[in-house]
Amino acid sequence: MNRLRLALVNSAIAIVVATGVIVGAAALWFRAAVYEDRSLPAAPATFVVPDGATFGDVAGALEGAGILAHPVAFRILARLRGDETSIQTGQFRFPAHQTSDEILERLVSGATTATWVTFPEGFTAREIGRRLAARRLGDAATFDRYAARTSLVIDGTRTRSLEGFLFPSTYLIPAGAAPARIAGILTDQFFRELPENAQAKARALGLTVPQVIAVASLIEREAQADDERALMAGVYYNRLRAGMPLQVDASIEYIFPEHHDVITGRDLAIDSPYNTYLHAGLPPTPIANPGKASIDAAFAPTPSHYLYYVYKGNGHHAFARTLAEHNANVARYLH
Repeated sequence: MNRLRLALVNSAIAIVVATGVIVGAAALWFRAAVYEDRSLPAAPATFVVPDGATFGDVAGALEGAGILAHPVAFRILARLRGDETSIQTGQFRFPAHQTSDEILERLVSGATTATWVTFPEGFTAREIGRRLAARRLGDAATFDRYAARTSLVIDGTRTRSLEGFLFPSTYLIPAGAAPARIAGILTDQFFRELPENAQAKARALGLTVPQVIAVASLIEREAQADDERALMAGVYYNRLRAGMPLQVDASIEYIFPEHHDVITGRDLAIDSPYNTYLHAGLPPTPIANPGKASIDAAFAPTPSHYLYYVYKGNGHHAFARTLAEHNANVARYLH
């Protein structure tokens, strides 16, 4: 019996010792993998963490890019520190020969060389500047001034500013980029998004490409449902051909530095070229930066005899051919 007990004790001791050896070896491996190994990256490397990427996605991509030597240890380290959901998105620049610890620190600290920024459809140049400033990518007023004083030549026509041609999307904006570089990124995308044969399509509508973009900007700020954008474009073209003022509330709102929930009678009396109640024709510039759906609708309007529309709720409008029909719709939906 004593021999059996002794054997059990010796076995337990052996297990403890073996476990200790394994744990010690694992600790030594972890320390070396996380804090000592500087084999990668072999040269300075650039890496982009996209929006929506999981920590596992990032670890695998870092390994695949030859930046991270020990993805398993890297994941363990992040879990121990609670950093699995703390990594930032954007573009990172890694010097050569970084430890896993240093790589994680850089990803968590947000030491990016470029940052993902989303500019929604319908943003004005002023709002784009504010979004950039909020992401610490420049001064809002400086960008706004640059956009207001810079022009493009499109379809042989020089625009008055960049308003309308800063295409809304999600971009990787370089840290420290000047307004000219940022604006160039957005305007380059605008030209890529123009429909094929944009100039010919504009000519068929009796307009230039910048004028069609002005129409697209009105659509962007007025329409809510995609299936109404082309129909709304048709209303604007019908009114332009008839010599009628466009009477678009959103164009008046463009005058104000801040959003107005309600356009008042006093607002309608403001003498501004953007007041499309007082002045016939298009506003002198686009009133916002339209997205692809509104641009496409402006270049391919739905033919109709409609001259009016009024909001009826749930993102849709009631369209009318005559003033009497329109007044009936106003009485039905707004009173």
